Amino acid sequence: MKQVVIIGAGPAGITAGYELLSRSQDYQVTILEASRQLGGISRTVTYRGNRMDIGGHRFFSKDPRVNEWWQHILPFQGQPAYDYKKLQREVTLDPDGPDPEQADRVMLRRKRVSRIYYQQHFFDYPVRLNIRTLKNMGPGQTLAAGTSYLAACVHKLPEDSLENFYINRFGRKLYSMFFEGYTEKLWGRAPRDISADWGAQRVKGLSVTAVLKDMLRKLRPSAASAPATETSLIEEFAYPKYGPGQLWSEAAADFINMGGQILYDHEVTGLENRDSRIAALRWTGSDGQGGRMPADIVISSMPLKDLAAGLQQVPAEIAAIARGLPYRDFVTVGLLVSRLNLKNETAIPTLGNIVPDNWIYVQDTGVKLGRIQIFNNWSPYMVEQPEDTIWMGLEYFCSEGDRYWQQSDAAWKEQGVQELLRMGVLDNPDVVLDYHCERVRKAYPAYFDTYAQIGRLIAYLNQWENLYCVGRNGQHRYNNMDHSMETAFQAVDNILCGRQDKANLWQVNTDQDYQESPDPEAEGRA
Repeated sequence: MKQVVIIGAGPAGITAGYELLSRSQDYQVTILEASRQLGGISRTVTYRGNRMDIGGHRFFSKDPRVNEWWQHILPFQGQPAYDYKKLQREVTLDPDGPDPEQADRVMLRRKRVSRIYYQQHFFDYPVRLNIRTLKNMGPGQTLAAGTSYLAACVHKLPEDSLENFYINRFGRKLYSMFFEGYTEKLWGRAPRDISADWGAQRVKGLSVTAVLKDMLRKLRPSAASAPATETSLIEEFAYPKYGPGQLWSEAAADFINMGGQILYDHEVTGLENRDSRIAALRWTGSDGQGGRMPADIVISSMPLKDLAAGLQQVPAEIAAIARGLPYRDFVTVGLLVSRLNLKNETAIPTLGNIVPDNWIYVQDTGVKLGRIQIFNNWSPYMVEQPEDTIWMGLEYFCSEGDRYWQQSDAAWKEQGVQELLRMGVLDNPDVVLDYHCERVRKAYPAYFDTYAQIGRLIAYLNQWENLYCVGRNGQHRYNNMDHSMETAFQAVDNILCGRQDKANLWQVNTDQDYQESPDPEAEGRA
């Protein structure tokens, strides 16, 4: 049997292992995971009965193969979840599906609400020119936004940066309000220094023109007759009962039952490459002990810079490109609170009448906080006492090793509480009942520094016949979870049919039809 070694037990790695063993009996598959957890940044962290989704992961894809895979692992619910049942909210049900009140291995259908919180007002996310937006902005800002948009229509800037990409689509005023500060928070760089490739990938189809067309569509009689709770803010998405990590835990268990193995605390530190092939991998554990593992095929989801650093005799110019690839890290501060100082002014019922948002994007530049998750709204089963407490995730973007990254957990909690008080999200620090911090390395591959030369690195890696690069970090591409899975599907397809050309792996998430509705900083993250 051929020995397949997969680097990384995240979505791409687990998908690849599962697919290989479910489609062929000719392979022995081992996954090497550097940490003691699986799921990568799609994991779920449990703290005192409350669960944290690291980054926020909507399960939504236009790829039937991905959707079928998810549903095979976790079947869709046949009865409403606890909160929807109590509030008598409508939801699509599978007649043969399990009851989430009785079964755990179940995928929920949830309604999505994501909004921007800017200067103590809620705006639609993505930004939409509707009555609420115009009211929040006021006549002066509205006039300035309209004037700057018209100017952008007349005079297009060269799209040689993310800044110009946004200005061409929204005008300078809306860019300065909703994109400039948030983008700098996220990436730690001014948008003028970031490649427009990132914008083209993440904001496909989104512009003021598209927003205006959406407004006109909603003015049609058929749209006007829609229920008040079903607005442009809301989309249905799938979500595991206990968060994204549950799906990967179940898939990993199935993978092991099929004969695969996952070795935790096995960080790949080197690869033996010769004669256009990878012959073996070297790994090291946290105790300093290590070993060598022969491989006929290697599927890698480890960061490209680390992969290149582990190869032997890499040309100096290729090694320099790999070393220069940047990443952005983040810290999630989980806060358990008894109440929020935000009113639910929507027509969407929630437990405790809290605001219905899954995500709240924080565009204000006066705070470092980038995004708020309200885990109650992702799934009531993420919170131990969903009727009496609100379990939030405060997301802060930083870089590993900087002063923010090195802050103590207590300092992070204090910063989060003070910023929420300043923003008016909380009215009293005494409402905070508990907290927990999670640090996430290399969460976001970034599109600056040596990224412009990444094509040369890809060409070099593709020469190794039995090496397949998959996933977000494995391709240094801001892939969503479904995109990462698609790269694994393509790799397995190639292995099983003997295809040598790997162009199909690198073409995932480069087309002009994005897999979900336009969402500039979505999924998160995935």
